[in-house]
Amino acid sequence: MILAIDVGNTNITIGCISNDEINKVFRISTNAARTADELSIQISTMLEFRGIDSKMILGAAISSVVPPLTKTIKDAVIQLSGVEPIIVGAGVKTGLNILIDDPAQLGADMVASAVGALAVYKPPLIIVDFGTATKMYVLNKSGGFLGGAIMAGLSLSMDALARGTSQLPSIQIEAPSKSISSNTVDCLKSGVVFGAASSIDGMAERFEDELGQQACVIATGGFAEAVYRHCKREIVYDANLILRGLGVIFEKNKKRHL
Repeated sequence: MILAIDVGNTNITIGCISNDEINKVFRISTNAARTADELSIQISTMLEFRGIDSKMILGAAISSVVPPLTKTIKDAVIQLSGVEPIIVGAGVKTGLNILIDDPAQLGADMVASAVGALAVYKPPLIIVDFGTATKMYVLNKSGGFLGGAIMAGLSLSMDALARGTSQLPSIQIEAPSKSISSNTVDCLKSGVVFGAASSIDGMAERFEDELGQQACVIATGGFAEAVYRHCKREIVYDANLILRGLGVIFEKNKKRHL
């Protein structure tokens, strides 16, 4: 069994991969103050709760956008399993052709999701990752990573409204019954959810205009389910895109880690 671990700004998502199948996915909140000991115990407890013995772990791959936690999670995995994980970054084989101005600027999560998408879907592709930030990026028909756009995520947008105004409350992020809403809470829900869906539709159209062809649009990330079905264009929902990519990257590099 391989552990695939994505360290995001809000959550650490962990999936168990066996026979190329992703299962037993769980999340713990991101906290840069946690020690390797604490994370090791927490992951071990989560695995045991799902009936998984840590001795089953034969390898691990990590993508992280939280630098203070990268070494910590690596040390936690070593304590838990005795195996040294692959950290997505410089020197790691991904097979991804990165065509942006400075490839070193590309986040490990975006690398992993692109690799995961190319393992299943035919390019050109537009990937929408609904996380703390909403990231949209494009893979051309040859699978090259062209770049994209970054927007404030749904929770960031909602938190900014609640903090920056005197009378607007925090709300649960979900779609209201209609876009023309008649009370404050539903107006906020409409703006956040339908506004995000409209933004995805519009940005995807712009991307396709620049590509000169249509692309498959894939949604992933924590808030994807709240938004993608409200887009007017067809969107493929893939909850485990990053974890799948980590599995592929592990296979490309495992000779150096097993």
